Amino acid sequence: MLEKLRIIFTIPELRQKILLTVFLLAIYRVGWQIPLPIINQEAVASFASNMDSTVANFLQKVAIFSASSLTSATIFGLGIMPYISASIILQLLGTVYKPLEELKKEGEAGQKRLTEYTRYLTVVLCLIQSTGYLWFIMGNSDGGQSMVAPEFQNANGNLTFFWGLTSVLIMTCGSVFLMWLGEQIDEYGIGNGISLLIMAGIVAQMPPALNGFLGNASLSLQGTSGGNVGLEKIIMLAAMFIAVVVGVVFITLAQRRIPTQSAKHVRGRKMYGGTRQYMPLKINQAGVMPIIFAQSLLMIPPLLFSFFGRWSGGISGPVSNLFSNLGTAFQNPASMVYNLTYIGMIYFFCYFWTAIIFNPKEISDNMKDSGTFIPGHRPGRRTEEYINAVMERITYVGAGFLALIAIVPMLISTTMEVDFMVASFYGGTGLLIAVSVAFDLVQKIDSHLVMRNYKGLLD
Repeated sequence: MLEKLRIIFTIPELRQKILLTVFLLAIYRVGWQIPLPIINQEAVASFASNMDSTVANFLQKVAIFSASSLTSATIFGLGIMPYISASIILQLLGTVYKPLEELKKEGEAGQKRLTEYTRYLTVVLCLIQSTGYLWFIMGNSDGGQSMVAPEFQNANGNLTFFWGLTSVLIMTCGSVFLMWLGEQIDEYGIGNGISLLIMAGIVAQMPPALNGFLGNASLSLQGTSGGNVGLEKIIMLAAMFIAVVVGVVFITLAQRRIPTQSAKHVRGRKMYGGTRQYMPLKINQAGVMPIIFAQSLLMIPPLLFSFFGRWSGGISGPVSNLFSNLGTAFQNPASMVYNLTYIGMIYFFCYFWTAIIFNPKEISDNMKDSGTFIPGHRPGRRTEEYINAVMERITYVGAGFLALIAIVPMLISTTMEVDFMVASFYGGTGLLIAVSVAFDLVQKIDSHLVMRNYKGLLD
């Protein structure tokens, strides 16, 4: 392994890509620590430590999947959440809005236009979400102590308009800068930039979570129930960690191989074709995108229901209570409403994302043009229907695996009474994303090594 790492850094182009990627991720981590100037950090820290556990878990989960810092009010407080939301909105509109659908078919030029639209929509969402975030900060306090520093308050104790506008622009620029960092990694670095930012946020929060868990641990037998952390819980979480890693690697490499055969044809005096091959279809074609999309959209219902609950408070008590209960349910990762919605959205986005990136008709036409066919199925529409049917079945299996991994933290947290953040880092979705992104990064490094006739890292 050391020899392979040495070879990686002896290739100038690959060394430059890796070092640039590490440098850009370091910039993200530095900016993640810079607080907004208007914020009273002591009040924010006190409020974060005393807030309801359900709300704290929700904000921590949002922070994990958006590479943000919602509980410390930094310039990167929104993370890349607006960019992910903008991408989801345009992807959904592309299936129902004809002009966007036509842009997708224009190839590289159309993709550039869609990327431009995504950037514009990201700026709009940044302005909206940063305004809502500051409104949340100004509407809460700890023991009467405002979370806005005194020097930025007006006579009424509220944030002045000038500094409020400045804070909105700072957070907007922070998220746009993160979007730019991700694009620079895509173009000049190695790996998927947005996914690497999310992975960096997850990995950076793993050591504190593990330290807090092991700090209260005991090597004696304490039982799996109760709040005590004993040897049994440590062993079970370690086993869960290994099982999830093995499962992620297995499902990432798993394929459904469809046998194909090329037609025989004669060129001159030689006969070509007639060979049997396989067309590999990945079980988890959508990767981690369904979980990222589902998590991003699940941030919206708590905010909407909380707003409607306050707005309808003066109209009808039962209606206000209904909205408040729904908002609480979507903030609680252990609630049945939250988990059923979460699983349903994972299945939806698995099929949706697979339908976007996988086109059975195009594959069928390419096979027909090259003289390749699937035994037992006529080229053309029959082949397309068969490939589509196979993809639907294997996508169901892949979505089931993602849904199982997604609810593992809730099961661990409720049955073993382990802190939810520890469970999510070391046995659930956060680990799934980290392992999947790391595995994708290793594969891209392998492609550079194999192209230069070196052995890959996985060989």
